[in-house]
Amino acid sequence: MVDLWGGVRSAQTGERWESDTMVIVYSATKGLAAMAMAVAHSRGWLDYDERVTTYWPEFAQHGKESITVRQLLGHQAGLFALDEPIDRALVADLDRLADVLARQKPAWQPGTRLAYHAITLGFYEGELLRRVDPWHRTLGEFFQDEIASPLGLDAYIRLPESIPNSRLATISRPTFVHMLLGFPLRLAFDAMNHRSKIYRALIGSQLPHDEARIYARNFEVPSGGAVGTARAIAQAYSVFATGGRELGMRGETMRALEAPAIPPTRGFYDECLKGEVQFSLGFMKPSALWPFGSSARSFGSPGAGGSLGFADPDAGVGYAYVMNQMGTRVTGDPRDVALRDALYAALRGRSSARPFDVPRSRTATL
Repeated sequence: MVDLWGGVRSAQTGERWESDTMVIVYSATKGLAAMAMAVAHSRGWLDYDERVTTYWPEFAQHGKESITVRQLLGHQAGLFALDEPIDRALVADLDRLADVLARQKPAWQPGTRLAYHAITLGFYEGELLRRVDPWHRTLGEFFQDEIASPLGLDAYIRLPESIPNSRLATISRPTFVHMLLGFPLRLAFDAMNHRSKIYRALIGSQLPHDEARIYARNFEVPSGGAVGTARAIAQAYSVFATGGRELGMRGETMRALEAPAIPPTRGFYDECLKGEVQFSLGFMKPSALWPFGSSARSFGSPGAGGSLGFADPDAGVGYAYVMNQMGTRVTGDPRDVALRDALYAALRGRSSARPFDVPRSRTATL
């Protein structure tokens, strides 16, 4: 295991980042949520190729009756934004939120285009999981009970009251100039345009923050609100990179996660991100625009500012990088890329000395 940490957890106070410091990981949360969905699949509670309406009949409104679970988790449902306002009261009332989600009309024919469901994906996953779980737990509760607690992880989709502020890092955002210089120009302007797809898709991303508590407690934004350590996220991915035995995962599920992404009819061009990206079963898959891991079998999820977690089944590696000083690179933060390059250089050196026949669990937490 490689486990590194350093810097300050608060730019305002100068307090040091400790081994147990946790931070919000934004869209890297999607990987943790996808793990929860994979556990449900492995237990036979849902089928990725079944229609969502099999589990959630009300979802069929406005032409959504044919959307499959795979299409929904692959950002192909055309449900990247909600027409109704998103606020904390709505998100906390799961029954009311479910009604809003079911009423939403797709932006286009589902299955034809790709558009990053930046915030809505987690809400749809949460309601779907609540329907198929025999105990009807929220996604955050399910993740805690079925993944985080059994593995002893310091990672939460639903941050409890018991976590003190002293363990939480505060986010330092880039300046407007740095954003303009770092982001692709078209995406930077789109992000400021209230009518653009990416702006609308990101509505609700501010909800996990809490002025008094740093991050909201007992509250879930399952696409962008997870709080944890890099160690915990890497450890979770290491289990998935090596077959998921600790969680009782079936081979069928693991093969599905490692399989290539299936594109919508118009291809992998993302209408929100303005580039070709690949998503499958809630995870991002490696692509020319966003490479990670050893091969196309890898799966994971990046987050705003530079965080990243992924599983590399070929190398038997789970990896995570988290930070509180947000960067501005959309397709790989230089800090993370340098660490990944060093990791894979070390793995190549070890492999040339003694090839690994069966992947062992390795974690790189940074």
